[in-house]
Amino acid sequence: MNIETITTLGALKASGYQSKSIKDELRDNLIQKIKQKETTFEGVHGYENTVIPELERAILSRHNINLLGLRGQAKTRLARLMLNLLDAYIPVVAGSDVNDDPLQPISRHALTLIEAQGDDTPITWLHRSARFAEKLATPDVTVADIIGDVDPIKAANLKLSYADDRVIHYGMIPRANRCIFVINELPDLQARIQVALFNILQEGDVQIRGFKVRLPLDIQFVFTANPEDYTNRGSIVTPLKDRIGSQILTHYPEDIETARLITAQESKLVEGQKESIMVPDLAKDLLEQIVFEARESEYVDAKSGVSARLSITAFENLLSTAERRALVAGDETTTLRLSDFVGIIPAVTGKVELVYEGEQEGAAAVAFNLIGAAVKTLFGEFFPKIEKLKKQDEDTAYDAIISWFFNQKEGFELLDDLRDKDYQSRLDAISPLDDLLGEYQPNLRKEDSYFVKEFVLWALSEYKQLSKNRFSEGIQFKDPYGSFISGI
Repeated sequence: MNIETITTLGALKASGYQSKSIKDELRDNLIQKIKQKETTFEGVHGYENTVIPELERAILSRHNINLLGLRGQAKTRLARLMLNLLDAYIPVVAGSDVNDDPLQPISRHALTLIEAQGDDTPITWLHRSARFAEKLATPDVTVADIIGDVDPIKAANLKLSYADDRVIHYGMIPRANRCIFVINELPDLQARIQVALFNILQEGDVQIRGFKVRLPLDIQFVFTANPEDYTNRGSIVTPLKDRIGSQILTHYPEDIETARLITAQESKLVEGQKESIMVPDLAKDLLEQIVFEARESEYVDAKSGVSARLSITAFENLLSTAERRALVAGDETTTLRLSDFVGIIPAVTGKVELVYEGEQEGAAAVAFNLIGAAVKTLFGEFFPKIEKLKKQDEDTAYDAIISWFFNQKEGFELLDDLRDKDYQSRLDAISPLDDLLGEYQPNLRKEDSYFVKEFVLWALSEYKQLSKNRFSEGIQFKDPYGSFISGI
């Protein structure tokens, strides 16, 4: 039977519809998905063997859930994806403020209406997309906001006492009956507001202005919290923690491949950028490695975390940097350059919290150094390791390149706005680079080779074999000793 044809309580009963709590609804639909080998949380990467199994166990246990983790770890996304485990539609008593189940009404409005109209009571159908409510916990949230308050205008119009539950204006939680209700950053909620949640979670009581309203609300609560909040801004009060069934720890991607999947999925690129800008694989790896370096950096506050949004916005900035360069130079298409990574610095400085030493260095300098650190980390995967100390007369794979720079009196400059052909000819002039790539990366695609050539120069500067100087128009590489000797 088509549910749209059921518009009265009598027709609903005749259809054989069975009421079900939201926790049972989630549990039953999850069981079906698991049996059918379906993906339960689509588009969440890196949690397949950690967070998602724990979340599924919590749903099977019919628990309220606290997702505990640093910012940018998909906590809210996981909560929103739980909507997919709800039934497509549920019946609601028409006009109800609290989504009354026609077969199990709880509000005065629904009880009175059903008593008066019986099987003719009108019902409507609520789609699962409307069964999600979210509140960001801030210090100014009041009990009236989330639970409700007496409405004096309603009391005056209906000529009722303030002790009558018909004068209540319900807050967000009662209005989210039979829904998923998310409170983000729970520790930021004042302790007295957290206390107001106790009975709702356990007994279903709502107390407003001194009198108790018995409302057995049917809600799936999902809380999110940052571990830092327990010590810096607030805490989850112990009795409330005790009433939350499962606390699940989230985490950042554990490898570059997973991080790349997330960035590719979440970055909002214009179609023209995808068509006109070629991005080497190494560039994508380097971008993610920068984020990994930030999470380990002594200049970045580890307690605050480095959000996955950093790599997403940095990738968008990176392509826009290449796009702008091509527009200025008059190139229709272009290949991403390592020097374009300077364009991600605004994305980095806006996403990391620095410790005192980092503030002294300066946010832009820290961001630039993270790019260099990422180059240094990845370099060993493609080329021989550069030793800090080497034996006298011992040859290395990089001697010819360093020697080439030793003979350049003016240094070697790569300007930001060079046209592609000029950029390529500048790098082609360093002939030892071709020999290095031919020996250690013989299968490298031609279109990736120039990015890798610049990658080698950055790596040599990180290992102090060359000096690198960033100036307003571009980057200069020099032999660190050649200019000193020629000066003598």
